[in-house]
Amino acid sequence: MIRYSLIIFIITNFSSLYAEDNLKFFIEKALANNLILNAERKNFESAKQNKNISRSEFLPSITLSGDQTSITSTNRIDQNGSSLADSNSDSDNKKISVDQKIFSGFKGFNTFQKSELETQRANLKLKKVEQQTILDTTSAYFDFIFKSKNEKFNFTNVNLFERQVDSDNARLQKGEITLTDLAQSESSLAGAKADLIKAKTELLSSKTNFENVTREKIPKFDVLNEKVFLILPNSLKDSLQLASSNNIDLLISSLDYEISVKELNIEKARLSPSASINYSKSENNDFSTTVDEVDQETVKATITWPLIKGGENISSIKKSSFNKQRFQLILQDTKNKINNQISNAWSEYQSSKSVLQATKAQLKAAEIANEGITLEYDSGNTRTTLELIQSRSLLLNARIAFARSERDFIISQFKLAKQLGTLSIKSIK
Repeated sequence: MIRYSLIIFIITNFSSLYAEDNLKFFIEKALANNLILNAERKNFESAKQNKNISRSEFLPSITLSGDQTSITSTNRIDQNGSSLADSNSDSDNKKISVDQKIFSGFKGFNTFQKSELETQRANLKLKKVEQQTILDTTSAYFDFIFKSKNEKFNFTNVNLFERQVDSDNARLQKGEITLTDLAQSESSLAGAKADLIKAKTELLSSKTNFENVTREKIPKFDVLNEKVFLILPNSLKDSLQLASSNNIDLLISSLDYEISVKELNIEKARLSPSASINYSKSENNDFSTTVDEVDQETVKATITWPLIKGGENISSIKKSSFNKQRFQLILQDTKNKINNQISNAWSEYQSSKSVLQATKAQLKAAEIANEGITLEYDSGNTRTTLELIQSRSLLLNARIAFARSERDFIISQFKLAKQLGTLSIKSIK
C-alpha cells in the first residue's frame, strides 16, 4: 500500500512539474492575463451588439405614452363683467403607437451587413492580439532559456579559469611555465568574470521580461521544456498562397474595404424614397365639456423622398466614395507588404535553420579540439597557455552560438506562422 501511494505521489508531482514548465502553460496564462487582449475581447463583445442594433431597423417599434392634466380656472369674468364660478378640469390620455418601416432604400439592409463585417473585423483584431501575445510569450520563454544557458556557460568558464590560475601558479613554482603564461591566465580569468557579470545582468532582464509578458513567476526548475513543433509550409510559394487567405492584416484590410463599400451604399440609400406605416390607439377621458370619453384608432402610411439638403447628401456620397477608393489602395498596398514580409520571414526561417546546423557542427569540433588541447597542456606537452585560452574561448563562443541559434530557429518558426496567420495555441505541438 505504501509502495502504491509513493508511485502515485511521484506521478502526480511529475505531471504537475511538467505542466508548469511547458510552453503552452505560460501561453495560456499570458492569454488569460494580457490586459490589451482582454480589452480586445470586450471590443469584440461590443461589436456583436451592433448586429442587434442594426437588426432593429427591420422590426417594429412600439411606444406607450400617457399624460394626466389638471386645470383650475379662477377669477373668471364673462363679457358683461359678471363674475363666474371657479372651475376644475381633469383629463388623462393614454396612447400606444406602433411604427414599422417598410422600405428605406436598402439602408437598413446595408447597415446590417456593415455591422456583420465590423463584428468580423473585431474578431480578427482579437486574433491578431492573441497571435502577438503567443509570439511575445514564446520569444520571452526561449530567450530566458538562452540567457540561462549563457549564464551557466560563463559560470563554468570562470570556474575553469580559476582552476587554471591555481594550476599555473603551481607550475610556475616548478618552472614549467613563465610569469607571462600566468599573467595570460589571470587576464583570461578577469575577462571571464566580466562576461559572467554581463550574462547575469542579461538573465535578470530576460526574467523580468518573461514575468511581464506571462504575468507568472519564473519556475524554479533548472531545465524548461524546449521541445516545440509547428507545422509550416515546405516552400515560399506555399507560404504566400497560405498567407493570402489567412494573414490577419490582409483580412482586416479586406474587411475595411468591404465596410467602405457598405458605407457608400448607405449614403446612396439616403437619397432613395422611404415608406413606413404607423398604427396608434388612444384613450382620452374628459376630453372636452361635451365629450367625457373618446377612443381613437389611427393608421397612417408615410412616404418620404429627400430631394435637397443643402448639398449635404451629395457631399456625403462623394466622401464615402473617396473613402472606398482610399481603402482599395490600402488593400493593394497591404497585399504588397504581406508578400514582402512573408518572403523575409521565410528567409529568416531558412537562414536560422542553416545557422543551427552550422553552429552544431562548430560546437562539436570545438569540444573535440578543446578536449585534446587541454589534455596536451595538462601533460606538459608543447601546447602553450595562450593556445589553451584560445581553445576555451572558442568553445565558449561555440556553446553560446549554438544556444542562440536554437532560440532563433524556434522564434523564426513562430514569426513565420504569425505572418501566415496560422499561429494559435492549438498549432503548437
